[in-house]
Amino acid sequence: MAKAKNQAKKAPAKASPLAPQRGHEIQPYGTLARAPIGLGANVRAASVESLNQLLADTCTLRDLYKKHHWQVSGATFYQLHLLYDKHYTEQAGLVDEIAERIQTLGGIPVAMAPDIAELTQIPRPPRGREDVPTQISRLLEAHERLLLTCRAVAKEASESGDDGTNDLVVSSLIRTNELQTWFVSEHLVDTPLVHSGGHG
Repeated sequence: MAKAKNQAKKAPAKASPLAPQRGHEIQPYGTLARAPIGLGANVRAASVESLNQLLADTCTLRDLYKKHHWQVSGATFYQLHLLYDKHYTEQAGLVDEIAERIQTLGGIPVAMAPDIAELTQIPRPPRGREDVPTQISRLLEAHERLLLTCRAVAKEASESGDDGTNDLVVSSLIRTNELQTWFVSEHLVDTPLVHSGGHG
């Protein structure tokens, strides 16, 4: 027993976690690392800035879907509970795609909630539960803001020769957000539930 205790005391220091540690940033936010991808630093810097705006807005829209997923109520609870979660998952996938593109360009993606809150263009909802029409209206307004930014970023990227960013914005962000907008907006169409309202 004494021998085992002595062996435990002699365990090498490298077997223990070296925590907590704090060091210097190896790349400050807003700077570019070298990225040999055939694009000039000025083009990459412009795309990184635009993509970080899209990233902040996409993170906010993603979380808005999760808030509504938790707080939805009423006759359409089950359908919207599932739809909101599906759209949340799709937005989370877009978040990763945008962040990866930013890093491919040599930039740093915005990541923490306080930083995202400072950057996003999507208005903050109240903490409490809202009714379904308000939830849907908030989502549609957020989608439209995001899509307007997407179109401007896609055009800018195309004109500067950043085909990778243009492809990401058009093929992933615009198409996904347009489709989600359609799915969500149809829930606000005032159609009869039982009687058609027609004659005959």
